Amino acid sequence: MAPDARNPLHGIMLKVLSVVVFVMMQTCIKAAGPDLPAGQVTFYRSAFALVPIMGYLAFRRELFHAFHTNSLSGHLKRGVLGIMGMICGFYGLVHLPMPDAIALGYSMPLIAVIFAAVFLKETVRLYRWTAVAIGMVGVVIISWPKMTMFSGGGMGSEQAMGAMAVLLGAVMGGFAMIQVRQLVQTEKTATIVLYFSLTAAIFSIISLPFGWSSLSGYARLCLIASGFFGGLGQILLTESYRHADVSTIAPFEYTSIILGIAIAYTLFGDIPAINTLIGTAITVSAGIFIIYREHQLGLERRAARKASPPGA
Repeated sequence: MAPDARNPLHGIMLKVLSVVVFVMMQTCIKAAGPDLPAGQVTFYRSAFALVPIMGYLAFRRELFHAFHTNSLSGHLKRGVLGIMGMICGFYGLVHLPMPDAIALGYSMPLIAVIFAAVFLKETVRLYRWTAVAIGMVGVVIISWPKMTMFSGGGMGSEQAMGAMAVLLGAVMGGFAMIQVRQLVQTEKTATIVLYFSLTAAIFSIISLPFGWSSLSGYARLCLIASGFFGGLGQILLTESYRHADVSTIAPFEYTSIILGIAIAYTLFGDIPAINTLIGTAITVSAGIFIIYREHQLGLERRAARKASPPGA
């Protein structure tokens, strides 16, 4: 898209709409029930996401070209990491209050910064390391009361396992983000999105022999809707990047906690604990600061390139 065709306000609106749709996806998964195997949830989430994604690509006349890839192994790695992250995240979502699951998921961008420094050798300066450390303090504040429930049994133990699962999912998501950074060097966005949904649907069905639950009509409808909302959210997110810089729209990701708290209270009677609110505020502040620093560094790099003579 030409620079003069970019519309930051349009991009922000699409980003916020994508957040709403992704929270609807999480709500559908939560409403489907707490006893569903995570692999089964992942299959429905991935398989039915293909419906809007492939429809969108066909509308843009990109479907045929989206199947062309220069890195099938890279897509498989990204798919496996993404599936593991989704399974852990979905397990945590159904065993934790919804605001807690959303807030703990905010640790993924912080983990991605660490992984980028370790595995991609990206330069991470003191400001971002400090923000990551502060953000992790917020994560500990959110998760610590859950971790102390391991020996309690019952609901407490389930919440402890849920918190561990979300954090493990964030680690897997961090690895997946590193893989995506490598894929974007040779692959189109449409190709990455399409292959992830395909590989996630195919690999998650492997969990079928380990025991899928018999679904009621309501639960099946919820899971199908979660897949459709997941695919639609990905489309809206992709479109938002066509109209505004990542640094402009990324902070609006954190509106999900407000919507998540409202839905969780209205539908499930979940009231966020004070430690969740405090930890979330700390983690969100750290995440926004990292986004701000990325924006500032991007401006500095662009200014340096403009100041450099040709061939420098």
